[in-house]
Amino acid sequence: MGKKIGLTELIFRSERRRNLLLFLKDRPRFIDEIQEHLCTDPVTILPQLKKLKDRKLVIQKNNAYELSIMGKAIVDKMPPLLDTLEVLEDNYDYWSQRNFEGIPRVFRSRIWELKNCRLIRPDLSHMFELDPEFVEKLLLSRKVLSFSSYFHPTFISLYLEIAKKETEISLMVTEPVLKRFKADHIEDLRALIEFEHVSLFLLPKSPKLADFTVTDRFFLLTILPQMKFFEHESLLSSELQALKWGNDLFSHLQKEAVQVKEI
Repeated sequence: MGKKIGLTELIFRSERRRNLLLFLKDRPRFIDEIQEHLCTDPVTILPQLKKLKDRKLVIQKNNAYELSIMGKAIVDKMPPLLDTLEVLEDNYDYWSQRNFEGIPRVFRSRIWELKNCRLIRPDLSHMFELDPEFVEKLLLSRKVLSFSSYFHPTFISLYLEIAKKETEISLMVTEPVLKRFKADHIEDLRALIEFEHVSLFLLPKSPKLADFTVTDRFFLLTILPQMKFFEHESLLSSELQALKWGNDLFSHLQKEAVQVKEI
């Protein structure tokens, strides 16, 4: 009798078995449902069902197949893990070269929510300019939450333009950035915070995070690289889960921030 393979190998070595388990997550399924969902035939799927039944992950009741209690315990944890792997794999070069310390631990465990992010990489001739797509989407937004730990000369003028459209803005910066705004753009900064729908916050402790912006339309995240060189590559998403991740991150940082009401 052959040696039983481990549960990890049983589940993750076969994409068909993995998809089968996920398909049984919500309710029992009949064999014809399974075949249709997996686009397969009985000759192909029955041996996989037998392996899962032998390891007590799936049980058969009459003509239906369902997860056992042990199977449910495993499968309930599978989607976040698989989604996390997908998120990291989609932009592996970006994530592998970034300083994860900049993301609070509770949000690292929710990386799986950042599915379908697209890498925004400036070309060399526009390395120090704001990304045109970012600016375009920002100007169309009705609510903006933004954090930045670095100074950009066009930030204040851009947010002034948005504020004039009665867009609700919450801007959070670190102390060095605020000092630079005061030194170089104090009049525009004063004009910005005079709008009733604009709030400025100072974050005393600087996280190891470059910047992020979340609006009603998109989420953009820039994480500092492990190396010292900052090339300003960002991840952009319009997925609702990513927007929620960004909103929650802003709220998390805001707990330690102080509102700036006068300049």
